[in-house]
Amino acid sequence: MQRLRTAFLTFLFLFLSVGHLQAATALIPSAPQISATSYLVMDADTGKLILSSRSDERFAPASLTKMMTSYLVEYELDKGNISKDDLVLVSEKAWRTPGSRMFIKEGTQVKLDDLLKGIIIQSGNDASVAVAEHIAGSESAFADLMNQHAKLLGMNNTHFNNATGLPAEGHFSTAKDLAILAKAIIQKFPEHYGVYSEKYFTYNNIRQPNRNKLLWRDRTVDGIKTGHTDEAGYCLVASAKRDGMRLISVVMGTSSEEARAQESQKVLAYAFRYFRTHKLYGADEILSTAKVWGGIQDQVRLGLDESLAVTIPRGQADQLNATMDVDKVIKAPVVKGQEYGAVRVTLNGEDVVRVPLVAMENVEEGGILKQIWHTIMLFFMSLIS
Repeated sequence: MQRLRTAFLTFLFLFLSVGHLQAATALIPSAPQISATSYLVMDADTGKLILSSRSDERFAPASLTKMMTSYLVEYELDKGNISKDDLVLVSEKAWRTPGSRMFIKEGTQVKLDDLLKGIIIQSGNDASVAVAEHIAGSESAFADLMNQHAKLLGMNNTHFNNATGLPAEGHFSTAKDLAILAKAIIQKFPEHYGVYSEKYFTYNNIRQPNRNKLLWRDRTVDGIKTGHTDEAGYCLVASAKRDGMRLISVVMGTSSEEARAQESQKVLAYAFRYFRTHKLYGADEILSTAKVWGGIQDQVRLGLDESLAVTIPRGQADQLNATMDVDKVIKAPVVKGQEYGAVRVTLNGEDVVRVPLVAMENVEEGGILKQIWHTIMLFFMSLIS
């Protein structure tokens, strides 16, 4: 009987151990096959690429270019340099611009707000040229601004020659750069982002639909832009938010409108199903205090200047570990925002992210006697160490 009881307990222990091991190990299938020249899925909060293929290779972006055009409009609105109520004079060049159109008329004045909707919802080439001329004086000057902003955003493999995405030599971008741009549009100008989810816009008695089919198929999708030329194929940058997690997908070079929608659905479904975003610390959250030598006060509070989140496979949150590496000696004066260490997050012993640990306040130098005393103490401590 004792042997039977021992064998049963051994079996139970092994069964529970295997069950625990399986529960702790996230089982993730291989990525789906995607029929696109280039694609990716990015977590909008962390910037992590969950899936990608040829995402750093340069391709013609077609009307995805207009994301930068609308970004610049939103940037100038935010700075107060222009207003939604501005009346924009439509030039002959804008009126004659070929391709998809908002159907504005030469010599008329159109509200900037309507033009922005014409760019985002109707993908109007005429509207894009009109706002480019309004903001920079000419489309070529506006393209120069586009490239300056691309550089500031870290879009290192992008160059724009126009505001529309019409074919032009040396006009290119990458899936990764376009995801960076989409992330900036969503996070920097949230008050304007709602336009990207609008399904229809009517101007001059002409009602046109948004070409992003996912707006009708998935209620969690709320943007952002389609594109198509013979050279670029059918492209789509989409964004969706589910359970507090926002993803950005980019597919370039698909074969049809339907294909770009279906391939986008595939990558989004996979990423939402098997990955999660975990927000660890908030911006300005105090994580530690450290000794200050020679300061008017003896301690300084340390934290992060930006919120910290990580994207990991589902079911592995309990295996995350965060540690802080604080500088051994911090001398006054301490400047708020200055780096004095790092926060390191690991998953199963492997680095996930490392971010600076910064001072959350200024600490001025103390009196001369305190500085001398602390200098002497540090000297003897260095001898001992």
